[in-house]
Amino acid sequence: MSSLVFLVPLALLLGAAALGAFFWSLRSGQYDDLEGAGARIFVDDANDRAGARHGAAGETPQDQEGSK
Repeated sequence: MSSLVFLVPLALLLGAAALGAFFWSLRSGQYDDLEGAGARIFVDDANDRAGARHGAAGETPQDQEGSK
């Protein structure tokens, strides 16, 4: 029973911290664009491929293949 004196306030404090973090994320706009994040995975950038070689600034992997 004596451990409840410590655990109950600790649980209330952690719950209040989680609730505060949730309200902070609402106020800062974390949930504004839910659909855009899901659609961004389908966008294919040429420089964002696995194994792409990085050359000079502004040079794409297709430009590098042509210079071989």
